[in-house]
Amino acid sequence: MKNIAKEILRLRLSQLIINEKYKANAFKIPIHIAMGHEAIAVAVSAILKKNDLFAGTHRNMHYNLARAKSLKPILDEYLLKKDGLAQAELGSMNLANPKKNIVYASSILGNNLPVATGLALAQKIKKNDGLTIVQTGDGAMEEGSFYESLLFMKSNSLAGLIIVENNEWSMHTKISERRSPIDIKKFTEALGVGYKKLSGNDPYIYIKELEKVREQILKSKVPMVVEVDLVTLGGWYVDNADGSKRFIHPHAGPLPKTQLTEWPEVEHSENDPVFVLSKYFSSDELRKMARREYSQIMRITANNANT
Repeated sequence: MKNIAKEILRLRLSQLIINEKYKANAFKIPIHIAMGHEAIAVAVSAILKKNDLFAGTHRNMHYNLARAKSLKPILDEYLLKKDGLAQAELGSMNLANPKKNIVYASSILGNNLPVATGLALAQKIKKNDGLTIVQTGDGAMEEGSFYESLLFMKSNSLAGLIIVENNEWSMHTKISERRSPIDIKKFTEALGVGYKKLSGNDPYIYIKELEKVREQILKSKVPMVVEVDLVTLGGWYVDNADGSKRFIHPHAGPLPKTQLTEWPEVEHSENDPVFVLSKYFSSDELRKMARREYSQIMRITANNANT
């Protein structure tokens, strides 16, 4: 049980370190921080089996960190070093790690959906008993590729799972400000595919639910959509000319108000997967785990600075 908590803390601390380097202009490429997304990434990583495949979006940091089990290859890739995860050839938005099941990621909105559909078809043709998971967002599901991919998966009885990370934002605009609501449950019902909603950022619940989803899809060969409610943490406010304040959603770039600390909680609520860990561990226990993870990661970061 502690291993999952350590993973949540590791992912958060790693992102905070990346953010500090981002604020210091260490990167020459665009990077999308994914604080607040750790629970679903850790859960997906926990249920992946040898023959499973994963296709990510431009915001794939949390999944790559979860699968790589270390900050160093990710950080080196972001710094465009030849020691990076992809030898400085993929950068951030297209970062993949085939040895750890992440076979594709795309900077093009909705592009990974049809690619994942093709992967699922290949799995069927090769008779590989594996699940193909594709991650997308509430903005990308407006694309025609979302409907077409899901329809193709259903029509061809493919073992596919679409994870919709719903943070209710499209870049710096709230979804409610720019389009009418989309009821994903009704959408899936119309196509005859499965649907599950996850919320609360509890990685232990997410792992149990995703294990059930994985088994159901592989048994029935009916694809599913899992909608995950989450908040992308690290936003900040700016002053308007009229004296009011405007919230800036952390879509891309550094988070100016977020600081690196040994205790990496960003928001004291269930919006923060780090806070959710307090349901299972005492404050002292969590802080000890965080300090150990912090020390280990900082050693790696210090070594990076010297290479």
